[in-house]
Amino acid sequence: MAGDRDTLLSMGFDPSRVDWALRATSHRGLQPAMDHLLEHEGEPIPEASASGGSSLVSEITAQSTPAMDVDGDDDDAEALRHLIGKKGPVSAAATAGDVEAKSIRCSVCGKTFKNTVLANYHAEKSGHDQFEESTEEVNQLLGSHRYNDVDTAGKKAKLAELQQKLVAKRADLNKIKEELKAKEMIKEAEQKRKEKADDAKARAAIKAQIEADKKARAEKAAREKALREGKSIVDGQSESNNTTSSSVAVASSSSGVAGKDFKDTRLQIRLASGGTPYTTTLPSDSTLHDVAEFVAAQTLLVNVDTVSFTQHSPRKTFSRTDFNKSLRELGLTPSAVLIAS
Repeated sequence: MAGDRDTLLSMGFDPSRVDWALRATSHRGLQPAMDHLLEHEGEPIPEASASGGSSLVSEITAQSTPAMDVDGDDDDAEALRHLIGKKGPVSAAATAGDVEAKSIRCSVCGKTFKNTVLANYHAEKSGHDQFEESTEEVNQLLGSHRYNDVDTAGKKAKLAELQQKLVAKRADLNKIKEELKAKEMIKEAEQKRKEKADDAKARAAIKAQIEADKKARAEKAAREKALREGKSIVDGQSESNNTTSSSVAVASSSSGVAGKDFKDTRLQIRLASGGTPYTTTLPSDSTLHDVAEFVAAQTLLVNVDTVSFTQHSPRKTFSRTDFNKSLRELGLTPSAVLIAS
């Protein structure tokens, strides 16, 4: 009996299941115990208390009943050697001497067995009669180890599911990144268009300023030349206005009316440093100080307290006392051209 238990353990069966099989078969031999193990594989092992009585009966029956002659296994092995044929003996001693033969393969169905006992059992159950030695190493897990295989399969399934979820999340993350990148590109394009438009405006303003400076320098040079030659200064843009203003001023002075009939006065103020002239219409009762405040509000180059005004036609320079006089009193109605410096 001890030999049957060792044989079953060497076949890879769990010790507790081997003991259960031997008790259940009343130690009648190796074949009944192996049949019990294979038929009840995966079933839970009964508790020791539940099987205690039957175990005692089994022990007594085993003592009174002669055990099956296990020498039949040697006959089975001999028969299996005959089936293998020229592949050589498959006894335990021969297998130990042959390092290459690690298992026995059924040539009919291709199943591989760890030793001759399992091969004999397969031959009896299936009727297959063609076997050969194999170098394949059998790592067959029996008994409770198969539950570990089930757990491993479940873990692999969960792992595969988690991997699929991770792939989906990565795809969503890549999509979000692409959308953000597209938005950034649109934003950068808009910023570039805005910068380009601002640069164009700045270039246009600089060009206009350059043209204005050129014109102002030309007018200044013309004025200086006219002053050196003792001629009156006449600007190209307001030549007609100056002519009209001069004629009106002469007419008003000669007639002695002094523009008393005009309620408003139209003024054109030019800066001595050049630039675009400023035009405004003020009541004839406004003072020259009001004109100075108007010009100071238009440019930072003019200060109300220090600015001075001159008139070319007729040629006249206004003093600080004239700042309190009205435009009508100064003979600037209905229109006049003043130079601010």
